[in-house]
Amino acid sequence: MTTPLIAQKDVQRDWYIVDADGKTLGRLAARVAFVLAGKHKSSYTPNADSGDFVVVINAGKVHLSGKKWTKKEYIKHSQYPGGLRRRTASQVHAADPTEIIETAVRGMLPINHLRARRMKRLRLFAAADHAHEAQKPKVLQGIA
Repeated sequence: MTTPLIAQKDVQRDWYIVDADGKTLGRLAARVAFVLAGKHKSSYTPNADSGDFVVVINAGKVHLSGKKWTKKEYIKHSQYPGGLRRRTASQVHAADPTEIIETAVRGMLPINHLRARRMKRLRLFAAADHAHEAQKPKVLQGIA
Protein backbone atom coordinates (compact mmCIF):
# COMPACT_ATOMS: atom_id res chain seq x y z
CA MET A 1 0.00 0.00 0.00
CA THR A 2 1.37 3.39 -0.93
CA THR A 3 1.02 6.71 0.84
CA PRO A 4 -1.56 8.90 -0.89
CA LEU A 5 -0.06 12.05 -2.34
CA ILE A 6 -2.43 14.98 -2.39
CA ALA A 7 -1.92 18.20 -4.28
CA GLN A 8 -2.03 21.49 -2.41
CA LYS A 9 -5.07 22.61 -4.42
CA ASP A 10 -7.03 19.51 -3.36
CA VAL A 11 -6.66 20.10 0.39
CA GLN A 12 -9.96 20.74 2.19
CA ARG A 13 -9.40 22.82 5.32
CA ASP A 14 -11.88 22.77 8.19
CA TRP A 15 -12.16 25.16 11.12
CA TYR A 16 -12.09 23.91 14.71
CA ILE A 17 -12.63 25.77 17.96
CA VAL A 18 -11.12 24.91 21.34
CA ASP A 19 -12.09 26.36 24.69
CA ALA A 20 -8.90 26.49 26.80
CA ASP A 21 -10.74 27.32 30.03
CA GLY A 22 -9.39 24.89 32.65
CA LYS A 23 -7.50 22.76 30.11
CA THR A 24 -3.95 21.62 30.87
CA LEU A 25 -1.43 23.43 28.68
CA GLY A 26 0.54 20.43 27.41
CA ARG A 27 -2.47 18.30 26.52
CA LEU A 28 -4.13 21.22 24.79
CA ALA A 29 -1.01 22.13 22.80
CA ALA A 30 -0.41 18.52 21.73
CA ARG A 31 -3.94 18.14 20.36
CA VAL A 32 -3.84 21.52 18.59
CA ALA A 33 -0.46 20.72 16.98
CA PHE A 34 -1.86 17.35 15.86
CA VAL A 35 -4.74 19.08 14.04
CA LEU A 36 -2.56 21.88 12.60
CA ALA A 37 -0.29 19.23 11.06
CA GLY A 38 -3.28 17.36 9.61
CA LYS A 39 -2.50 14.06 11.32
CA HIS A 40 -6.16 13.54 12.21
CA LYS A 41 -7.03 13.12 8.50
CA SER A 42 -6.83 9.86 6.59
CA SER A 43 -5.18 11.76 3.73
CA TYR A 44 -2.20 12.89 5.87
CA THR A 45 1.03 13.23 3.93
CA PRO A 46 4.18 14.16 5.90
CA ASN A 47 5.60 16.47 3.23
CA ALA A 48 2.34 18.27 2.41
CA ASP A 49 0.59 20.96 4.39
CA SER A 50 -2.86 19.44 4.84
CA GLY A 51 -3.81 20.67 8.33
CA ASP A 52 -6.84 22.61 9.46
CA PHE A 53 -7.47 25.96 11.14
CA VAL A 54 -7.74 26.02 14.94
CA VAL A 55 -9.30 28.85 16.97
CA VAL A 56 -8.42 28.81 20.68
CA ILE A 57 -10.65 30.90 22.93
CA ASN A 58 -10.19 31.69 26.63
CA ALA A 59 -6.42 31.31 26.27
CA GLY A 60 -5.98 33.42 29.38
CA LYS A 61 -7.65 30.73 31.51
CA VAL A 62 -5.33 27.85 30.62
CA HIS A 63 -4.21 25.62 33.49
CA LEU A 64 -0.62 24.83 34.48
CA SER A 65 -0.14 21.99 36.95
CA GLY A 66 1.99 22.09 40.07
CA LYS A 67 4.19 25.12 40.66
CA LYS A 68 4.75 25.83 36.96
CA TRP A 69 3.38 29.38 37.21
CA THR A 70 6.47 30.29 39.27
CA LYS A 71 9.01 27.61 38.32
CA LYS A 72 8.60 27.32 34.52
CA GLU A 73 10.91 29.75 32.70
CA TYR A 74 10.87 31.11 29.17
CA ILE A 75 14.45 31.88 28.16
CA LYS A 76 15.64 34.13 25.31
CA HIS A 77 19.10 35.36 24.41
CA SER A 78 19.90 38.35 22.22
CA GLN A 79 23.31 36.86 21.23
CA TYR A 80 25.04 39.80 22.88
CA PRO A 81 27.05 39.48 26.11
CA GLY A 82 24.70 39.67 29.05
CA GLY A 83 21.68 39.29 26.77
CA LEU A 84 20.06 36.38 28.59
CA ARG A 85 16.44 37.08 29.50
CA ARG A 86 14.40 34.82 31.77
CA ARG A 87 10.69 35.21 32.46
CA THR A 88 8.44 32.97 34.50
CA ALA A 89 5.15 31.65 33.16
CA SER A 90 3.21 34.11 35.30
CA GLN A 91 5.21 37.05 33.89
CA VAL A 92 4.63 35.88 30.31
CA HIS A 93 0.93 35.36 31.04
CA ALA A 94 0.61 38.85 32.51
CA ALA A 95 2.17 40.43 29.43
CA ASP A 96 0.30 38.35 26.80
CA PRO A 97 -1.99 35.46 27.83
CA THR A 98 -1.85 33.87 24.37
CA GLU A 99 1.94 33.62 24.21
CA ILE A 100 2.12 30.58 26.50
CA ILE A 101 -0.12 28.51 24.21
CA GLU A 102 1.58 29.78 21.06
CA THR A 103 5.02 28.81 22.39
CA ALA A 104 3.82 25.37 23.47
CA VAL A 105 2.19 24.60 20.11
CA ARG A 106 5.23 25.88 18.18
CA GLY A 107 7.44 23.58 20.24
CA MET A 108 5.28 20.56 19.42
CA LEU A 109 5.36 21.07 15.67
CA PRO A 110 8.32 19.64 13.75
CA ILE A 111 11.08 22.09 12.89
CA ASN A 112 10.83 22.22 9.10
CA HIS A 113 9.66 24.52 6.32
CA LEU A 114 5.99 23.77 7.05
CA ARG A 115 6.00 24.98 10.66
CA ALA A 116 5.51 28.68 9.86
CA ARG A 117 2.59 27.92 7.53
CA ARG A 118 0.98 25.70 10.14
CA MET A 119 1.38 28.34 12.85
CA LYS A 120 -0.42 30.89 10.66
CA ARG A 121 -3.52 28.73 10.89
CA LEU A 122 -3.57 28.98 14.69
CA ARG A 123 -5.82 31.78 15.96
CA LEU A 124 -5.55 32.64 19.67
CA PHE A 125 -7.93 34.80 21.70
CA ALA A 126 -7.53 35.59 25.40
CA ALA A 127 -11.29 35.97 25.96
CA ALA A 128 -14.37 34.03 24.82
CA ASP A 129 -15.24 36.27 21.87
CA HIS A 130 -13.50 35.76 18.53
CA ALA A 131 -13.71 37.02 14.96
CA HIS A 132 -14.25 33.68 13.18
CA GLU A 133 -17.96 32.98 13.61
CA ALA A 134 -18.46 33.26 9.84
CA GLN A 135 -16.29 30.17 9.28
CA LYS A 136 -18.65 28.08 11.48
CA PRO A 137 -15.91 26.27 13.44
CA LYS A 138 -16.62 22.81 14.82
CA VAL A 139 -15.81 21.96 18.43
CA LEU A 140 -12.55 19.99 18.65
CA GLN A 141 -13.06 16.86 20.74
CA GLY A 142 -10.52 14.78 22.62
CA ILE A 143 -8.84 17.34 24.87
CA ALA A 144 -8.68 16.41 28.55
